[in-house]
Amino acid sequence: MENYNGNNNEENRNSNNSDSLYSYSYINQENQERNPNYYEKQEEQNQGTSERVSDNNERTYIAGSGYEQEQGHTRNDQQFYHTGQSSYNGEPFQNGAGAYNGQWNPVPEGKKQKKKKQKVQGEKKHHGFGMALGKCAALAVVFGLVSGTVFYGTGLIFERTKSSTQLETTTGGSNKADGTTSNSSGIPGTSVSTATTINDVADIVDNVIPSIVSITNMGQQELGMDFFGRSYMQDTESAGSGIIISQTDKEIYIATNNHVVANATQLTVNFVDDQSVTAEIKGTDPSTDLAVISVAVKDIPAETMEKIKIATLGNSDDIRVGQGAVAIGNALGYGQSVTTGVISAMDREVTVQDDNGASITNSLLQTSAAINPGNSGGALVNMNGEIIGINSVKYNDTTVEGMGFAIPISTAEPIINDLITREVVDESNSSYLGVSGQDVTEDIAADFGMPEGLYITLVQENSAAEQAGIKKGDVLTEFDGRKIQSMKTLKETMRYYAAGTQVEITLKSNQNGEWQERKVTATLGKKNE
Repeated sequence: MENYNGNNNEENRNSNNSDSLYSYSYINQENQERNPNYYEKQEEQNQGTSERVSDNNERTYIAGSGYEQEQGHTRNDQQFYHTGQSSYNGEPFQNGAGAYNGQWNPVPEGKKQKKKKQKVQGEKKHHGFGMALGKCAALAVVFGLVSGTVFYGTGLIFERTKSSTQLETTTGGSNKADGTTSNSSGIPGTSVSTATTINDVADIVDNVIPSIVSITNMGQQELGMDFFGRSYMQDTESAGSGIIISQTDKEIYIATNNHVVANATQLTVNFVDDQSVTAEIKGTDPSTDLAVISVAVKDIPAETMEKIKIATLGNSDDIRVGQGAVAIGNALGYGQSVTTGVISAMDREVTVQDDNGASITNSLLQTSAAINPGNSGGALVNMNGEIIGINSVKYNDTTVEGMGFAIPISTAEPIINDLITREVVDESNSSYLGVSGQDVTEDIAADFGMPEGLYITLVQENSAAEQAGIKKGDVLTEFDGRKIQSMKTLKETMRYYAAGTQVEITLKSNQNGEWQERKVTATLGKKNE
């Protein structure tokens, strides 16, 4: 292959092997490396030489430049030079300039040429590699000694001064005795946390799971009306969970959600050993989505009685956001399963609709522990194995993950106890209020700008409602402290009240376009009179 000036590569390589003074400053045809300092060295050596610089910063060498230049011939950085060449771009050197050891070497005028010892090609240079290796080793030893001394001195100085030096925190504040930090503005900084991660909850599960049951609801659901106005029903089966909370000589009581047992024709409870027993509804409170079912002790095998436990209830008022939580329940009806997470938030106002379409709004705990269908009525447990909530709702959306909700046990416990102790009043002594009404759901309330509850459409004459001051157009929102969302909820609640019982009723009345709340006391009448 021919090179730039017509010389072949072999000739060019042979020329480059000569130890010429400026051979490092040329472009090598094979590696194309160039020393940019070449021209600066040339300028230093050419002092005293006549040089003319044009307006475009191009230098014109007239004399002493080492090769013949016609007047006006310029050199710039785009030109290439090759070692061992006797011509420049095919033009021979003139003015007596020749090659120094086979390459062009201009000698500035008035300067004495420094003679360099020639190196014969193929001659071995004495002490070349060995001497270089020895120098490197010596330098390494010296560097190690110096750096070791510096590090030792620095460490000694730090040890002597650290007792009187206080490091700044990342907030720019200073450490306090209680472990927190503060800065110049007076705002306290965060302290070091002692929290631990949730790694193993096996002991908690072993202790709590004997108190958790699976519930199967065989029921009927009304699907609509036929052409003749007759309602038609469909058999349904659903699954949920429950918590064993107390026991008497005759019955075991299990807390769960109202929607788990709603519209049931038959309830079956499955204990920890997979023993199934028929259960009955003890009481329900649709306004809080709570219910209690009971199982007769005589129906439970002795072996099962030895394996089941009564759950220990905690205090949900004492929990904090970020504390660990374990959810246990009959997920998807497959049997008991366990998920873990933390308490994500407290006092979340969550609104759901019951089976009748009525809206139910309660203040719930939010957890990142997975709550799936079938977990309803199951336990939310803290790291001490105490029940702190009854799993109730999961936020179901494709864009949301890890938002489950539970009824705080401190809110649920008094309602559960009331459901256990109160009895359904005998039909002969059942109570009567004397109103008819229209359910005000969340959608209706939003459309018409009115409160949720039971809109009173009729008040019977001489009834308990009329005597208490209830009027048509009022919205009944609470009955004896229990929320009322529908006519069905009111009737279900009144099953536990005997005739002659005094109750407080909360109403909202429209006064000049604004809904004003008021409370009245009613003495319930007798239903059969």
